[in-house]
Amino acid sequence: MDQIRQDPGVNTEIIIIRKSRGLQAEGEHNSTGDLEVEHEGEWRPVRGFLSLWTLKATGVACRELDCGSAVSVGGREGSSRRPVWGIDPECVESGSALRECAQSSSSRDILTLTCSDSVRLLGGTGLCSGRLEVNSDQSNQSNPSWSSVCEADFDQQDAQVVCRQLGCGAPSVLQGALYGEGEAPMWTKEFQCGGNESALLDCSSASERNTCSPGTAVSLTCSEPGGVKLEGGESRCAGALEVEHLGEWRPVGGSLWTLKEAGVACRDLDCGSAVSVGLREESSLRPVLVIRPDCVQSGSALRECAASYSSLYLLNLTCSDKLFQPNISVSSSMYGVSGAQQQGFQVFRGFTFTISCSIQPQYLGGSFLLSSSTHNYTQPAVNHSAHFLFPAAEPAHQGNYSCVYVSAFSQDFSSESRVLSDHRHR
Repeated sequence: MDQIRQDPGVNTEIIIIRKSRGLQAEGEHNSTGDLEVEHEGEWRPVRGFLSLWTLKATGVACRELDCGSAVSVGGREGSSRRPVWGIDPECVESGSALRECAQSSSSRDILTLTCSDSVRLLGGTGLCSGRLEVNSDQSNQSNPSWSSVCEADFDQQDAQVVCRQLGCGAPSVLQGALYGEGEAPMWTKEFQCGGNESALLDCSSASERNTCSPGTAVSLTCSEPGGVKLEGGESRCAGALEVEHLGEWRPVGGSLWTLKEAGVACRDLDCGSAVSVGLREESSLRPVLVIRPDCVQSGSALRECAASYSSLYLLNLTCSDKLFQPNISVSSSMYGVSGAQQQGFQVFRGFTFTISCSIQPQYLGGSFLLSSSTHNYTQPAVNHSAHFLFPAAEPAHQGNYSCVYVSAFSQDFSSESRVLSDHRHR
């Protein structure tokens, strides 16, 4: 069935999602089809992959259609080049209407959207959070009737079904009025989901309710689906950025990322802050995701800012990770090799002694700084260790020592050992 929304006013805008030949709806309560927009008196489909549409822009289109939340965005190749509307997703995300962002173009790539017909999340920080509303009249898709849900009629199993239906991860927060009350009437039945249903309206319902206390409309936060990882680096916190998108891992293509955007990916990876960001050139074009920096800076999840593309350049990140603590030990010509104790280590004047710094393998290279109250000594890390030789102990060597490991890519990325205290000489 075609889905139509018509706004009153002099300049009437009609937007339609139309199921094309060969396309199937993704379940009974979702609509999938080509996006078409009427602009300057002419209906045209919207250009697909090369317009760099994101899930965030798709969410705007689904809201304009009054079709619930965005579930997925893709494209299909038409039989021939035909007039289409090229719509800049940045324009759409800025709050402009679709037709205000339309420009004439031609392409074989046609944009295909999937919107949820029966549930939506409003007022949240992204596509996977917000105030829950349910389309209470599935028989009239051209004029949906949205209702809020009372907190008392909704539990964790119901939340699992909604998150799954919207293509999100598991529910993480279920709280009344977290994202506002809204103006929609209250749903009058309690949902009784088993947790495995594909859509909320597939669940059974019972117990008619006439009233619901203020401030108890369900707000829901689902975790972001898929994941983020760094591949080909020296650790899990360094390498080419890859994002799971529609069930497939893809690298992120090169773009004008700064440490600010890279920091979002590092936090998602639980890898601390961003240390460096750059590009890595591949030998041939490959499918990638392009993630717009401005979209990431707005607070949207990486997945919501991703669009399919092809590129020679991959985004390469290094995150700070939490470095292991270095070990510090002492050996001398008096005693042989011995681990240092907190109460100190004694060496006779004139005897040779060595202070060794080492760290568990995480990164290649780097250096060790041996620091005391009066002197600093530096050596490169060889096989993740360094040995500082003192040919003859003197009173000037007395004091407290610590080892600091400094990574090869940033002086600010370091880790300090415990203090070797009260190193005395007789």
